[in-house]
Amino acid sequence: MKRGKKYLEKSKLVDRTALYDVAEACALIPQTSTAKFDETVEAHIRLGVDSRHADQQVRGAVVLPHGTGKTVRVLVFAKGAKAEEAEQAGADFVGAEDLVAKIQGENWFDFDVVVATPDMMGVVGRIGRVLGPKGLMPNPKAGTVTMDVAKAIEEIKAGKIEYRLDKTNIIHVPVGKVSFGAEKLQDNFQTLMSAIIKAKPSAAKGTYLKSVALSTTMGPSVKVNAAKISE
Repeated sequence: MKRGKKYLEKSKLVDRTALYDVAEACALIPQTSTAKFDETVEAHIRLGVDSRHADQQVRGAVVLPHGTGKTVRVLVFAKGAKAEEAEQAGADFVGAEDLVAKIQGENWFDFDVVVATPDMMGVVGRIGRVLGPKGLMPNPKAGTVTMDVAKAIEEIKAGKIEYRLDKTNIIHVPVGKVSFGAEKLQDNFQTLMSAIIKAKPSAAKGTYLKSVALSTTMGPSVKVNAAKISE
């Protein structure tokens, strides 16, 4: 893959053979930004588990202390009093069968997170095939299937992120923006890593944190010393 001049220039700041301490990595990563916009900083965590086995799944959610720096649009499937509660809590879209029809008929996806009350999951299930692949299907483990819709909306808007393994046993999640600076990025990253370490399945054997890296949207990745994170 051919890289641009800016990328190659920023790559010189990173020692590709080194494993950086968390503080060093979080201080270095904003310097690797190559774009004119405020790039997202992402964590990429390879785990020593096998996602094909149900007892080795790693999935959950955590509220980042400084948020993600992104405005999150929340869609809520609810009826009656719970729909009113969702509207008052600041949900961007609230509905039931009408929203299912809109998603099915118009291929409409102007939202980032879906929350549903348990009684609405039968309705939501009709669009599971389109929500699932996009990572939008509500899930009790992520706190997005709940009767407390107000709390769920509040946490999501405050910077709650969901983490889950992909098919290659890697978790990819945002931990903030370049503009956050080293200290806030470190706070967010440490909070995420603590949650992932706590979520270690009892069936996982051997090294749990295989590799950890941080990168900006357009910049080179910075490898983090995984052994020191798990201490």
